[in-house]
Amino acid sequence: MQKEKKTNNPSMAKYSWLIAAIMIVLYGIYLLFGGADEAETRATVSENPDFSIIFIDVGQADAALLRCEGETMLIDGGNVADSSTIYTVLEKNGVTHLDYVICTHAHEDHVGGLSGALQNCTADKIFCPVTDYDSKAFRNFVKYAEKQCGEITVPKPGEEFAFGGAVVDILACDPSAAETNHTSIVAKITYGETSFLFTGDAEEEVERMLLEQNVDLSATVLKVGHHGSSSSTSYWFLNEVMPRYAVISVGRDNSYGHPDERVLSRLRDANVTVFRTDEIGDVICTSDGKTVTFQ
Repeated sequence: MQKEKKTNNPSMAKYSWLIAAIMIVLYGIYLLFGGADEAETRATVSENPDFSIIFIDVGQADAALLRCEGETMLIDGGNVADSSTIYTVLEKNGVTHLDYVICTHAHEDHVGGLSGALQNCTADKIFCPVTDYDSKAFRNFVKYAEKQCGEITVPKPGEEFAFGGAVVDILACDPSAAETNHTSIVAKITYGETSFLFTGDAEEEVERMLLEQNVDLSATVLKVGHHGSSSSTSYWFLNEVMPRYAVISVGRDNSYGHPDERVLSRLRDANVTVFRTDEIGDVICTSDGKTVTFQ
């Protein structure tokens, strides 16, 4: 059998280098744009940017009302005695519906006023690290949460959801943690090129875990953990977040000595601008997707 003669295609050989060069350029473009921060590419800002947070002055407690392009979220609700304060803020801002409610953990100074909010507003989805806790304040929260949504959702780290034009990433939530503070939901909200990190009362144990997992903690604004307690906002954690601004929700002349001077010193050393509810009352900030402005 006669062997088939091998032939060369001079025209293909002539342009093979050009094809290879084009492939290299296309791969470079992929790396350039594909390597962009994923959260920023997922957070699509509308032509009319609209993102705001009211860190509500609820004394030695926590509560924040967020609005983004027509959607609303309430993160924590202060103590039971703060229910009227929460209601007033919601009414003043024309909020009758909450797309999301996040109870960072079951302590009264975070969950107490949420039952009042849920009596006056409808709600679509309610997050909490646990569904059972031995306190009257938490049982009332569960009662009204179930009336609104049928159930409380326990999120898992790594989950994300859209909030208007923003993206919310759940970075930590450990229902099995021995300490209630360590169960805290840690959430990062990204709006365009700006981001906001909420840590509840998470302490150094949770901060170390996030650092070990190489979670992207960078944020424009840090909601300082545990009211500025020395048990939170460790040096290494703050060094990873590198915020431009920090907000501390804390009661004036509180018996805990919050915020701790060591935490304030770390924030000063990191050149962070700090806003405190015990000094100025409600702290209000807005974002246009590029810059954050505090009133």
